[in-house]
Amino acid sequence: MQKITPCLWFEHNNAEEAMRLYRSVFKNSKIVHIQRYPEGIKEGPMAGFDGKVLTGVFELEGQRFMALDGGPVFQPSGAVSFLVECKDQAEIDYYWEKLTEGGDPAAQQCGWLKDKYGFSWQVVPDMTRWLQSADKAANDRAMQAMLTMKKIDVAKLQEAYDNAS
Repeated sequence: MQKITPCLWFEHNNAEEAMRLYRSVFKNSKIVHIQRYPEGIKEGPMAGFDGKVLTGVFELEGQRFMALDGGPVFQPSGAVSFLVECKDQAEIDYYWEKLTEGGDPAAQQCGWLKDKYGFSWQVVPDMTRWLQSADKAANDRAMQAMLTMKKIDVAKLQEAYDNAS
């Protein structure tokens, strides 16, 4: 049993669409359960939410999430993001392409992106080899290179790390 489960609030009543998209992007994923708002809500903030997702439970690569259609009361914040650690450039390219589609191009920097639902993701390799080595000057060069990138380019990081000129 997972002790802590992130809950994603969808402001445009597209929780089900998002769960299906995320399930298609992450191969080891599934929708576990969807509980819908009941029919006939006539009063209060949930009036008109008939049939929308009250709670949807889904898993991405073994991580359980909850989603709900909640309207515009709360919106996603870049203060919380989901880290996708990639093994190589091909994996970075795959996740970047899938998660940036329909998202905000102005919110792309240093491997960070916002998807079309407003949620923030970090699509990166294990950065320790470039940013936490014993060679501080090489770490600094790699960091400077990374700061110029939107999508992480592993070859350019390595080139910056290696070149002391």
